Amino acid sequence: MTTLDVNFEPWIKRFAGKAGGATVVFPHAGGAAAAYRGLATSMAAMGVDAYVVQYPQRADRLTHPAAETVEALASGLFEAGDWARVGPLRLFGHCMGAVVAFEFARVAERHGVDVRELWVSASQAPATVAASPPLPTTDRELLADMVDLGGTDPRLLADEDFVELLLRAVHADYRAFNRYSCGPDVRIRADIHVLGGSHDHRVDRDMLQRWDTHTENVFTLLMFDGGHFYLNQHANAVAELVNG
Repeated sequence: MTTLDVNFEPWIKRFAGKAGGATVVFPHAGGAAAAYRGLATSMAAMGVDAYVVQYPQRADRLTHPAAETVEALASGLFEAGDWARVGPLRLFGHCMGAVVAFEFARVAERHGVDVRELWVSASQAPATVAASPPLPTTDRELLADMVDLGGTDPRLLADEDFVELLLRAVHADYRAFNRYSCGPDVRIRADIHVLGGSHDHRVDRDMLQRWDTHTENVFTLLMFDGGHFYLNQHANAVAELVNG
């Protein structure tokens, strides 16, 4: 299938694979699609097409209004293309992106789109979000949070223009996430496979395990050496797992 065969918004980034089906990648809060180019390239090289979605308020969606809720964000991403034409789907989300992917799976299942697997990376379970402390909202707190999470080159944080754009994206995502609530009995039919970093001080193994309540089918949990952004060191291994 070529890019001409299926109509997608231009901010859905496609990396062509060799087989049927597709893996859809959902970035972390504040993250742009470009940050997942390496992972998507590895995924495509190992099998099916990879698509990386772009959230509003960054990159080529800088002027697009921020989604008020995670559910609205997921719905907008689903409406951005004819996902049934490229299915069956695997979904991969890192941190907040995993919760967005979970809500995307719910929308897709309601529309009869075949979602086979949800791959969760370094994320708390949907049912635990509402009871968690709210994410920071001031610029100073947001920057401190970004530093604490890691994953952003410290040299970039010294660039005022970069920081201004980063804060704009993170504000949009954190506001939506702070409004999110999901009951422990909400499940998807897709299998859920959870990955995490053994030294992640923000999302530990017990938090990852809580995802098991959100699937009607297979659940697995695998830990990698590393912190919250363990993915940066294990992108090829993760790509092979997801598309294996």
